[in-house]
Amino acid sequence: MNKSEFKTFLSAVPKAELHLHLEAVITISGIKKLYKNKFGKEMTKEEQKELFSYNDLNGFIQSFLKIQGMYSSVNDFKIVFDELEKYLVKNGITYTEVFFAPTAFLKMGFKYEDMVKIFHEKISKIKEKRGITVKLLMDVSRTFGCENAMKNYNLLKEFPCEDIIGIGLGGAEAKGPAKEYAPVYEQALKDGFKAVAHAGEDVGPESIWDSINFLHAQRIGHGITAIQDEKLMEEIKKTKLPIEICITSNTFTKKIVQKAKDHPVRAFYDKGLPVNINTDDPVFFKTTLLDEFWICHKDLNFTMDEIKDLVKNSFRQSFMSEADKKKAVKSVDDAWQI
Repeated sequence: MNKSEFKTFLSAVPKAELHLHLEAVITISGIKKLYKNKFGKEMTKEEQKELFSYNDLNGFIQSFLKIQGMYSSVNDFKIVFDELEKYLVKNGITYTEVFFAPTAFLKMGFKYEDMVKIFHEKISKIKEKRGITVKLLMDVSRTFGCENAMKNYNLLKEFPCEDIIGIGLGGAEAKGPAKEYAPVYEQALKDGFKAVAHAGEDVGPESIWDSINFLHAQRIGHGITAIQDEKLMEEIKKTKLPIEICITSNTFTKKIVQKAKDHPVRAFYDKGLPVNINTDDPVFFKTTLLDEFWICHKDLNFTMDEIKDLVKNSFRQSFMSEADKKKAVKSVDDAWQI
């Protein structure tokens, strides 16, 4: 099966994506719209090139923040959700849990309650029009410190939104040790929210340990440095703690992985660790969920049966109800016609 045949086949199979940043599903076309709304002129090719000129995680984060800075008002989120809808349909995604990071927008003067009102309206329309379920995870963000993270969480509580099911911890991992955010996570879990954390992406296995021991994270984003710690891998296997794998993203940062074929997801899977496949930031890394599965098949030698298992994992390791997980897994079996 060549790449075109593979992607055509897999696009028709229901899938879930669990590690996806809202602002990063926007296309170049969408970015140009934001830019024109903000500055009243067209974005130049030089500006576009500069925006995507980065070669490490911190450089990428700065570009991420630049795009956030192009928003003129909360209404610009409508553009982003329209782009999200297109992305989900193109990749055959029927369920997703998407990170949104409010800090930059709050600093720009946007009202949180106005943002989530638009989120709910657009998510409801996607469900009605496409039958796709979108859930959100607030990235409380390690970039701006624990006090700011707690402020973000308090907004989540003050203005409830049925679409927001939990919190995550993104941002520059080396500058924001996970254990510093324990108070936010303790409160969120106590209040019944789900909790995930980026860890082991740019820092050693100690970051994953801290996310387990101090944050009690229910999934680990990236988690690739677990390969450096046999005891940690055994712990992850024993506790069935899911790892959200983002191959192209990890290959780009080159902190741990230089080439896709060297990504530890193959070793994780073979050892029985629970893993699921994601894009992280499609526009920044020029990838799609279909592309990520192709990399698994072509570069990491996952058989089609194993690809099918990985697709099911994304549903099984989601925060869907158990009944919905069973229906989703069955939908994969029903669509898998080889």
